[in-house]
Amino acid sequence: MANQHNKNHEQEGKETVEFFKDLDKEALNIESFLEKNAKALSIAFGVLIIAVLGWFGYQQFIIGPKNEEATKSYLAAQKNLADGKEGLALGGKSVANPGFIGTYEEYGSTKAGKLSAYNAGLIEFKKGNYQKAYDLLDNFSSDNKVLVALKYGAMADCLSNLNKADDALAMADKASSASDDAYTSYYFTKKAGMLALALKKNADAKKYFATIDEKYQDYDNGQSDAFIEMTKYY
Repeated sequence: MANQHNKNHEQEGKETVEFFKDLDKEALNIESFLEKNAKALSIAFGVLIIAVLGWFGYQQFIIGPKNEEATKSYLAAQKNLADGKEGLALGGKSVANPGFIGTYEEYGSTKAGKLSAYNAGLIEFKKGNYQKAYDLLDNFSSDNKVLVALKYGAMADCLSNLNKADDALAMADKASSASDDAYTSYYFTKKAGMLALALKKNADAKKYFATIDEKYQDYDNGQSDAFIEMTKYY
């Protein structure tokens, strides 16, 4: 038993030695690789450092100040709008008063710039400039799904006023499914239903009003039933 134990111990010792020999070879291989590729690796590392520093610099010295200036410009336009000065709020005619138009044109990549496009679109719509309004609204984007739904709804109104009823219906349909907010979805589903009814697309209209009857009864007070009946005879 003692001899067997010694043999086992000896075998384990040999295996350990072989393991460390292999480990030494691997280490030497890595060292050799590093020596051969030192220049390329240092260049790659340098490029990575420059890229990281460049990104932080861009965020701090370009994006940060841009966002701040855009917000100031947006708030100035918003104050004019709150004061009932829609022309000044729209702006775009002078550097001194950029308004929503100027803020969008100068800072379109920022959140304030995009929101300026949305507000400018609503003002142009109110003035009856439906194509301008549509184009401005089309340039608005947001992570806020309710705002996106409102954008599509306003664009649907623009298209209706441009006598593009079929396109308006398609846009209202987008508005109805753009948001998770129940009331917003109900409102635009009803708008889509009314547009479909006006276009005599009764099957589509019935689908929208049936959706309201199924999902949004709390907001509709039973009106959808009357509209579903209208689809049979209108």
